[in-house]
Amino acid sequence: MFKIRVPLLMLALLFSAQGFAANTAQQEKMKTCNADATAKSLKGDERKAFMSTCLKAGGGADAANKMTPQQEKMAQCNKDAGAKALKGDERKAFMSNCLKK
Repeated sequence: MFKIRVPLLMLALLFSAQGFAANTAQQEKMKTCNADATAKSLKGDERKAFMSTCLKAGGGADAANKMTPQQEKMAQCNKDAGAKALKGDERKAFMSNCLKK
């Protein structure tokens, strides 16, 4: 019975160590992206968009430059809607029309 428990315990420790390493890598990526967003003084929707792109791209200061054309269009429309201070249904209608262009 003891001979079975030791290998099972070793396997459990091995798998838990691998999960910890993966979690640490994700945490490091989050820290890097968060620091970059703070350095750029991003707030609100701009920060959310940057963080999303940064985390998908793998982190780093150049992650914001790796946006797809659709993401760039969305960011520009979002920026224009923010400049016009649109809210609610007006914002939805503006965004829809802007993205269709």
